[in-house]
Amino acid sequence: MKSVYIINGFLESGKTEFISFTLSQPYFQTKGTTLLILCEEGENEYDSEVLKKSHTVVELVEDEEEMTSAKMIELEKKHKPERIIIEYNGMWNFKNFKMPWHWKLEQQITIIDASTFQNYYTNMRSLLAEMLRKSELIIFNRCDGLLDQLSSFKRNVKAVNPQAEIIFEDKNGEVSQLFEEDLPYDLKDEELKLDDYGYGIFYLDAMDNLDRYIGKTVTFVAMVLKPEGSDGTYFVPGRMAMTCCADDMAFLGYACKYEHSDALENKDWVEVTATVHEEYWKDYNSEGPVLHALRVTPAKKPKDEILNFA
Repeated sequence: MKSVYIINGFLESGKTEFISFTLSQPYFQTKGTTLLILCEEGENEYDSEVLKKSHTVVELVEDEEEMTSAKMIELEKKHKPERIIIEYNGMWNFKNFKMPWHWKLEQQITIIDASTFQNYYTNMRSLLAEMLRKSELIIFNRCDGLLDQLSSFKRNVKAVNPQAEIIFEDKNGEVSQLFEEDLPYDLKDEELKLDDYGYGIFYLDAMDNLDRYIGKTVTFVAMVLKPEGSDGTYFVPGRMAMTCCADDMAFLGYACKYEHSDALENKDWVEVTATVHEEYWKDYNSEGPVLHALRVTPAKKPKDEILNFA
């Protein structure tokens, strides 16, 4: 299998600088050849010395229709690389990208210029979402003067890709972020009564900062989801959310232990009061937030059933 690293981002987002820095690092050195496929030419060029020292050859593929499996195999046969880096064109729909069957994606990273993020998020949200959806790491650079907007940026990204690691950087390096002051509830309270917006924020924040919530009681209105094959000891209370557009919906909910789960039906609306715990859960395949229900009572369907993170 051929190892592949994909670096996403719109033009002038900083992809070239990121790849150049990575190629120059000792941990990324290899005896064999690295094939770097560029899908667009930006203003910044690669330093020939960095390419030489890192045994990197560059190929330019500027036409999206030319970026086929056959073309990629042709370049592989030509250079016989140990690994492949693809600097992907942000204006190409990543949904259409298909690698050769024997290429293995090791990591996908999206680079975002924070100063232009809001514009792209507003006008090219679907295109941006396809880049973000499978990225393990998302780096916002050029965050200088934008600290008050970073929490919003993070929520927008987490709505599309809850599992992604997000890093913010300014001219001095990584930005240390504590966004408690931006939460729509007070973490000093032992019980958090969550409205629709508050539930969405709780769901996203608990994924990254579970320590904030362990032992607390949360109350919220949710729709019942009973996973197929569940043993009747739990259900998943949650909400449908629009992550980027009307055609792109996700159900946001954590497992909730409840001894009377059998009495619930899928799509029932309930008010849940539960305590938050950190436990291993098979559906997560890791430790994560697990709710222990204290009360589950029928509730009216909200006026707006769908959460919107726009």
